[in-house]
Amino acid sequence: MPRLATQIEAILYLKGQPLSIPAIAEYGGCSREEAEDALIELMTDYSRRDSALEVVETPAGYSLQLRATFQDLMQNLLPSELGIGALRTLAAIALHNTITQSDLVNLRGSGAYQHVQELVTQGFIRRRRPTEGRSYLLQVTEKFHQHFEIDQLVPQKSES
Repeated sequence: MPRLATQIEAILYLKGQPLSIPAIAEYGGCSREEAEDALIELMTDYSRRDSALEVVETPAGYSLQLRATFQDLMQNLLPSELGIGALRTLAAIALHNTITQSDLVNLRGSGAYQHVQELVTQGFIRRRRPTEGRSYLLQVTEKFHQHFEIDQLVPQKSES
C-alpha cells in the first residue's frame, strides 16, 4: 500500500479540481487529521524538489497544479477552446488583416465584443488604439499563425 501522501497526490491528480479536507479524507479512506498531515507532507515534498507541479490551498480546497512560472508554456502548448462564434469572429479578423472593432461588430453583431475579449485573452488577436478614430484596430497575432499553421493570408478585397 502506498504511503498516504502519495495516495493523496494521486487523488488530487485524478480529480483535477480543488478538494476539501473532508473530501480528501473520504477518498483516501482516512481521518481528517491524517489527511491534513499527509497534505503537509506532500506540500513539503513539492516545495523541496525542482518540480513543475505544486500542491496549493485555494478557497475551494487543495489542488495539484502547474506552478505559475509555467503558465506561458501551458498557453503555448495546450490547444485553446474556442466556440464557433469566436472562431468565426477570428476568421473575419484574419481575412481582413486589420479591421476596426466597430466594423467587426457591424459584420458579426454585438456578440463580437465578447469574442474579441476572449481572443485577446487567449493571445490570438491584438487590439490597439488608432492615432485617429475611436474604435480599436484588431489584428491576428503570431500565435494565431502558429496555432492554425497558417503562414500568410491573402487580405479580403472590398466589394465596390
